[in-house]
Amino acid sequence: MKNELEMNANLLVAYLKKPASEFTKADIISFIKENNIRMINFMYPAGDGRLKTLNFVINNAAYLDAILTCGERVDGSSLFSFIEAGSSDLYVIPRFRTAFVDPFSELPTLSMLCSFFNKDGDPLESSPEYTLHKASQAFTDVTGMEFEAMGELEYYVISEAKELFPATDQRGYHESGPYAKFNQFRTQCMQYIAQAGGQIKYGHSEVGNFTLNGKIYEQNEIEFLPTKVEAAADQLMIAKWVIRNLAYEYGLDITFAPKITTGKAGSGLHIHMRIMKEGKNQMLHDGILSETARKAIAGMMVLAPSITAFGNTNPTSYFRLVPHQEAPTNICWGDRNRSVLVRVPLGWAAQKDMCASANPLEKASNYDTTQKQTVEMRSPDGSADLYQLLAGLAVACRYGFELPNALEIAEKTYVNVNIHKEENKERLATLDQLPDSCAASAERLEQQRAIFEAYHVFSPNMINGIIQKLKGYNDKTLRKELENNQAGMLALVENYFHCG
Repeated sequence: MKNELEMNANLLVAYLKKPASEFTKADIISFIKENNIRMINFMYPAGDGRLKTLNFVINNAAYLDAILTCGERVDGSSLFSFIEAGSSDLYVIPRFRTAFVDPFSELPTLSMLCSFFNKDGDPLESSPEYTLHKASQAFTDVTGMEFEAMGELEYYVISEAKELFPATDQRGYHESGPYAKFNQFRTQCMQYIAQAGGQIKYGHSEVGNFTLNGKIYEQNEIEFLPTKVEAAADQLMIAKWVIRNLAYEYGLDITFAPKITTGKAGSGLHIHMRIMKEGKNQMLHDGILSETARKAIAGMMVLAPSITAFGNTNPTSYFRLVPHQEAPTNICWGDRNRSVLVRVPLGWAAQKDMCASANPLEKASNYDTTQKQTVEMRSPDGSADLYQLLAGLAVACRYGFELPNALEIAEKTYVNVNIHKEENKERLATLDQLPDSCAASAERLEQQRAIFEAYHVFSPNMINGIIQKLKGYNDKTLRKELENNQAGMLALVENYFHCG
């Protein structure tokens, strides 16, 4: 625990000298008083996937205690399409573990994410945040283990083109300045996200790099560390908010859209997962992928088509998920293979001390590298509702433990070749495919909805709303209609530019 607190970037953790999961109301009040905080922000994700904000001036100590204890009323019908205006009042109650100092506010301000409650004081069944909580709890109840996750948040930074040190088109992966133009912007984003509690693994520039209509488009990525799945969603939510706000201050534009234009790298939101028991990673057994991991993968293989309903939520998503690209279309998994849907990344299984080899003055460390092993779902993108997506993945991994033939499914869907090569076309023909449109995604969710509704995780109202929204795009043949139509593609991208 001491190592987790020492040098912690979270301003409240550093000040209170305790992990965020242990924050109490008294801790929050103490921090506010001793750091001259003048305002409180309640923040909560709505049906459009964006954070909404309610501001409070701290009038006095009694009022501060009241808002932290009782929360406040909000108009649910303005936040969620499934709530009727005639009975729209909801309560928002702050979750103290999410508190962070707002890096953008002129007045010293403390922000917290909130949970929704209905008129009876019960958690709102159809709120995305509570859906994820139920999915996490159901996973633990069924398996006796904990579900953890982290995201790879990809985005494009857009500004007026610079003539000096031009970058190489589609060769931006891990580029340094001055060829990468927005490293300083990204590192400041990372600093603010970490101060707000985000557990960041690293950041870098990504493949996508091109100029279009006098503007430079540079793709970047910030990747997180695995943590409890509810915290993982909160951190991604805050990160997107930070990136957009800092871009506004810099005079830059930002998009998490899955596809910008034809022929250029799209942006994904790859999700890594691991399963924990008593603080130990269960993804490996004797240095190889465990039965636990393969059962979870089997669940994802079965439910992958309907997971797109949570992770690929507008028509541009399906211009990224096209055959023969790095983004997946085939429902299969493999080791270190970027043509598959679920990838098992390189996992430090060699049991050699590479640090001592690279640094002869170092003694052997005997570091437990098994904690680093994850599996990665590669289909989601920045249009995702973060809470619904992670809830859907938790359901899928749980479902794998309920399938009597899970290990057989895992074996049948495993590939160790590049599935797109001509010599592997017979193997390709045996694999199911991801949906190719929002309309197709809605159909697959309708077919599999009972699995998501089990244990009361996803409410029927939420599933109905998702299906209705996806069908409303009327995009069943859109990909074919816009083939070789760059102007039409750009118009579509502009329409969903600020998704998620």
